[in-house]
Amino acid sequence: MNQTQALPFLPLAKTVLPQRSALRDTLLVVAGSLFVALSAQVTVPIEPVPITGQTLGVLLVGAALGSRLGFLALAAYLIEGGAGLPFFAGGKAGFGQGFTLGYLVAFPLAAALVGYLVERFGADRSPPKTLGAMLLGSLLIYLLGVPWLGYMLHKLGMYQGIPALLTAGMSKFLLGDFIKAVAAAALLPSAWRLIRR
Repeated sequence: MNQTQALPFLPLAKTVLPQRSALRDTLLVVAGSLFVALSAQVTVPIEPVPITGQTLGVLLVGAALGSRLGFLALAAYLIEGGAGLPFFAGGKAGFGQGFTLGYLVAFPLAAALVGYLVERFGADRSPPKTLGAMLLGSLLIYLLGVPWLGYMLHKLGMYQGIPALLTAGMSKFLLGDFIKAVAAAALLPSAWRLIRR
């Protein structure tokens, strides 16, 4: 069974580069990890969790590469940053105090989720579907990131209750994440229109 038969919809990268090989997949995974590393450098340094372009990069990579390669690209990104490359928000390396570890761990899962939605439902073909996929990916990142942030704040004696946790770990990012999702909803379907031409 080839990829075309196995998947109702091929993601963007696999449509542009349809010949599957270990070299192609490796290059896409590395390119995806580097794209997220670059997007992470767009940052507004606030504490304890900065605002970055990282999540947009994560979700775009998942959509462009599909569930398997998207997951691998973000796993590679975590390994690269954890190993000391300055790939995390604002050029940081390593996991520091661990406030953002839950968000980081969610990245491969969110990329895989968005990739799955693309492969099964063509979620990158129209703005409404793309917007929905991006918002679901963002929600998954919050579902892992916010509880971990709460755990770390509690562990360090800095926990101030659920309202403060939600403000620090989610509320202040919602508008930015919605804008990123809208940008993706414009970019991905436009890319498909260019390919079809």
